[in-house]
Amino acid sequence: MTPTNEESRRIAGLLLAAGGGRRLGGRPKALLEHRGRPLIEHAIRVLREGGCEPVHVVLGAAAEQVRAVADLSGCVVSDNPDWEEGMGSSLRVGLASLAGTGAPAVLVSLVDQPGIGAAAVARVLSAYASPSSLVAASYDGKRGHPVLFGAEHWPGIRASATGDRGARAYLEEHKGAITLVECSDIAEAYDIDTEEDLTRLE
Repeated sequence: MTPTNEESRRIAGLLLAAGGGRRLGGRPKALLEHRGRPLIEHAIRVLREGGCEPVHVVLGAAAEQVRAVADLSGCVVSDNPDWEEGMGSSLRVGLASLAGTGAPAVLVSLVDQPGIGAAAVARVLSAYASPSSLVAASYDGKRGHPVLFGAEHWPGIRASATGDRGARAYLEEHKGAITLVECSDIAEAYDIDTEEDLTRLE
């Protein structure tokens, strides 16, 4: 079933931006500078321009500083007090923030992947079919981000999301149901993890 334009516009974006940048000397990734502004602002803009509405954001490391410095207007912002446990805890917080919103699906992205732009977000969104959809961007056939989770999958993902694996275990269990959308022609799936990676920021 092809979603109506109205339904596809209601697909929420979820930005995981809680990381403390341990390998970056403890600099929170959300606050790294990119194009003259905090990296988190770039990531939020990518989700909106790609077609996600509303955008939910999960903060963790230096959350108060991020709120003070970055423009998070229009976003639904949640704090993850357990951010040091890894991405799984942030994913659980983000999915909890979507409860009761009526969103048929959520598209999840990571704050430290500035090479993935609005075109990749839009391409993944376009593969949404129903609240049972599981869609992921792929890069030369390898699954990556962003990932779209239909609402029917949220309880299972929340139950299995632990440590730094996020939804990986759930996706492995359901890999036969995942629609892969090749994005290597329009995006680069690198992470900003180390000092050397900072050269990729503008």
